[in-house]
Amino acid sequence: MSSPARPSLNALRAFEMIARKGTFSDAADALCVTHGAISRHIRSLEDSLGVVLLTRNAHGTRLTPEGARLAAGLSRAFALIQESIDEVRPRPLELSCSASIMMHWLLPRLAKLHSSFPTMELGLRTGHGPIDFAQEGVSVAIRLDSIEPPPGIEPIALTNEWVGAICSPDYLATSGVRDVSDLSKERLLTTKTRPQAWKDWYSSLQVDASDLLEMEFFEHFYLLIQAAKVGLGFACVPRMLVEAELESGALVAPFGFVQGAAKLVLWVSPNARLRSDTADLEKWIRKEMSDS
Repeated sequence: MSSPARPSLNALRAFEMIARKGTFSDAADALCVTHGAISRHIRSLEDSLGVVLLTRNAHGTRLTPEGARLAAGLSRAFALIQESIDEVRPRPLELSCSASIMMHWLLPRLAKLHSSFPTMELGLRTGHGPIDFAQEGVSVAIRLDSIEPPPGIEPIALTNEWVGAICSPDYLATSGVRDVSDLSKERLLTTKTRPQAWKDWYSSLQVDASDLLEMEFFEHFYLLIQAAKVGLGFACVPRMLVEAELESGALVAPFGFVQGAAKLVLWVSPNARLRSDTADLEKWIRKEMSDS
């Protein structure tokens, strides 16, 4: 009696990608093949196994119970394959963080990292949202704790954010601001990614923010910080993003900084977890976050 034919590896990979991405089109894009090729792989896989693995509707695809079990096993299997490849041929570490953290916190410290670990190869990517570690090749990521981590990833606590109202020295001198209550008459600047920043700051001070005027929004923190430096108003920002400007006197924080609601965490991908350079990078980030 002949053994049943084994499903092709390409068909298994196509199915696992659909399970992860949710649609045939997204799976095709991720694997750089056509939509038709994905469909043929799924038909072939279901025919060879004799079960229905997924159903399709106007909103995408849905795994059957059998499909869900197969997808879970394939996800572990492909992750193990990638981990084995990385152990033999390790890639440079890839660190992902927001553009603002990269510009204002990481890059000024990068020479120190290279001095501490001269053989470490590190690539940098900007990002502030969810990550598909297997697809994107990211090793470690700095994120806010409010963002849902990838499945199976335990966030590593880094630090609380300390936030405060900052402006240029000249703007402060001409504004007449002496107390927090005076800010209600000033031009307040914030980012579209943190529209509640001022209200959260007032809440941390246990001060009523109901009389806040309309605010001016900027796309990114680095634009917001530059706007404050050139005297466009007061900005509410995490201290870690303006350390250099505070030390040089380009910016001042007349009311200091208070612990905000947000916390920073570190995600480490399964493929990078056992690497010694990953452990070095994690310890360095935690120490620098603590010191700053």
